[in-house]
Amino acid sequence: MYSDTKRELQDLGDGLFAWVQGDGSWGWSNSGLITGADDKSLVVDTLFTGRLTEDMLAAYRRADPAAATIDMLVNTHSNGDHTFGNHLVGGARIIASEAARDEMEERPAGFFKAAAADPDAYGVFGEFLHTFMGKTFDFSDIEHVPPTEVFKGARTLTVGGRTVELTELGPAHTRGDVIVHVPDARVCFTGDLVFHGGHPIMWAGPVGNWIAACDHILGLDVDVIVPGHGAVSDKTAVRALRDYFVHILAQTTTCFEAGLSWEDAAYEVGYAAFDSWLDRERVVANVATIYRDLSGGSVAPEQAEVLAQMLRYSRGATCPHDEPCQCHKVG
Repeated sequence: MYSDTKRELQDLGDGLFAWVQGDGSWGWSNSGLITGADDKSLVVDTLFTGRLTEDMLAAYRRADPAAATIDMLVNTHSNGDHTFGNHLVGGARIIASEAARDEMEERPAGFFKAAAADPDAYGVFGEFLHTFMGKTFDFSDIEHVPPTEVFKGARTLTVGGRTVELTELGPAHTRGDVIVHVPDARVCFTGDLVFHGGHPIMWAGPVGNWIAACDHILGLDVDVIVPGHGAVSDKTAVRALRDYFVHILAQTTTCFEAGLSWEDAAYEVGYAAFDSWLDRERVVANVATIYRDLSGGSVAPEQAEVLAQMLRYSRGATCPHDEPCQCHKVG
């Protein structure tokens, strides 16, 4: 299983590595390894399943003796494709933001395991999981292992004499997004604050926070960006993502001011630009979140509504309605 997806270790130099999976689409997330003196090591994120995480850790061990024992694991946020393999890091300290820890408790690994095993029993969430991820990933070997240490704002770690800076920049993608910056290597592991080559998905927002997070990353003295999904890059990927959110915000605001519903706006905005990026159905969630903020919370779609429209969008619908309509007349 998983042999049809390219998964590879990339040596970033100076004792740093990235584990990059596939094209970065649904569930195919990235991880990182940071090593220091005295065989000390830190892993950035585990993966969606136990098997995927085991393969990654084996690759790290082959690459550097320091990975034989993982001293610290940083979860950049709560999503399962960055946390469901936490149980495989042994006695490592597991560090995340307080908000990420809280989100992990709200929908733990057991929920995904049950929904994948019987999607019909979990309504639209089960259908969504089965459609986008359940046919690809085996969730039978995942476990709920939350962080052992949490923080707010910023925290500095030392890995074998090497400084590693954690900075909380959420809420944006999720409520507790954190980046991992290695100043001496000029590398930043961004978690899902950067998607490269695919549409991001804004579960939390507001969009202004995500734009500010991009600005923060762009202000760092780094040469290498390891995104949460997609190919390793430089700041070019961050600038492209920032442009995306500026575009989405402007287009969504036009639709909101014209009186369109959030559903109509999602299709209007979604078919306007960035067609070459993967997972275009995520525009639906992004527009829904922006509508929530533009309306001051008076338009706040339930997650089930958003997932249902994302499913419809992914299946080729050109509007959210069953009959022909006039929803593509703005912009």
